[in-house]
Amino acid sequence: MDRNEPRASAVEVARWEANFQAERAGAELLRTLAETERRAAARAPGRLVRALVLERLAETEARQADYWAARLAAAGVAIPAPKPSWRDRLLLTLARRFGTHAVLPLVTADAQRRVAAYEAQSDAAPVAASELTVARGLAQLTRDERKAAQSVLPHHRSVAANGSLRAAVFGVNDGLVSNLSLVMGVAGAAPDSQWILLSGLAGMLAGALSMAGGEFISMLSQRELFERQLALEREHIRTMPELERANLARIYQEKGLAPEQAEAVATQLLADPDTALDTIAREQLGLDPEELGSPRAAAIASFLSFAAGAALPLLPFLFVHGALAVLLSFALSALGLFVVGVLVSYFTARNPLISGLRMTAIGLGAALVTYLIGRLIGVAVVD
Repeated sequence: MDRNEPRASAVEVARWEANFQAERAGAELLRTLAETERRAAARAPGRLVRALVLERLAETEARQADYWAARLAAAGVAIPAPKPSWRDRLLLTLARRFGTHAVLPLVTADAQRRVAAYEAQSDAAPVAASELTVARGLAQLTRDERKAAQSVLPHHRSVAANGSLRAAVFGVNDGLVSNLSLVMGVAGAAPDSQWILLSGLAGMLAGALSMAGGEFISMLSQRELFERQLALEREHIRTMPELERANLARIYQEKGLAPEQAEAVATQLLADPDTALDTIAREQLGLDPEELGSPRAAAIASFLSFAAGAALPLLPFLFVHGALAVLLSFALSALGLFVVGVLVSYFTARNPLISGLRMTAIGLGAALVTYLIGRLIGVAVVD
């Protein structure tokens, strides 16, 4: 260490060690994902490109780890042994067990958080730009994965419309199957219609509130992530316009423009920061800033769709009693399940009749099992 160089503080050394461990763990994880993609390339040759991209990003992470190792060595600190966190170990396990798609969004979010962290560290300037490259590369792979999944939809509607309709259909199905099973279980144990109706209403409200709360948190987390990405890009346009211009030019070259044309378009876009942000969001992040989604609206829609399905098995108990109410609840629910199955075929491209019959059989089968269990419990309690 140079005697004239200020001695590193314990806080700085601890931060360098944390950065080093994070970069080394990131490199190992990306290598694992690359190996997974290479094995999959034997069945799907297109996955080889993903493997090569991941390997290149892993090399970038390794170089960044070397940078922090050099800082530690210059300060006279021994390079620490690998010490992956519990989260790093969990991600590695998930990657090996379930493949790239299971962890890619999490790895992308980690890289974006490191970009933000490096921007607040003055000594991280030499690796901040390369970490941004890693984050963008992972974001592109995540978008490609999402587009591949969406490409199986048989009709070419907007992603937002398909997502909303899909959520509504499966919300109705969840409410219908779960509350039908609950109602039949109670009916088997205690045939009194008042108890059945009370239990069904409680199940409907509990399930709908649970679904709404889960959807609100999920949508809010996604929106916050998107807003954070947009905020980062806005800051990069302000502080690193040349890097943003180069990235935009590369994107337009990949779309088929000549290098000179791509450079001209990128320069023109960067002249207006708002236009540049909108373009980067769409071209690089795959986001539409105007369609980030409303957590409140998603929660309300989830609540209503679940409640609509859960209400169907209860309707007969409002008007009739006893065995007739149970039979009518089964029949009405069977009709609802069939309709839901037909709607599900919209997303799976299966035969509507087969999809409807399958959904009916699964839902009524679950209800029958809970009814028989309820009968057994009811008999046992009476004895």
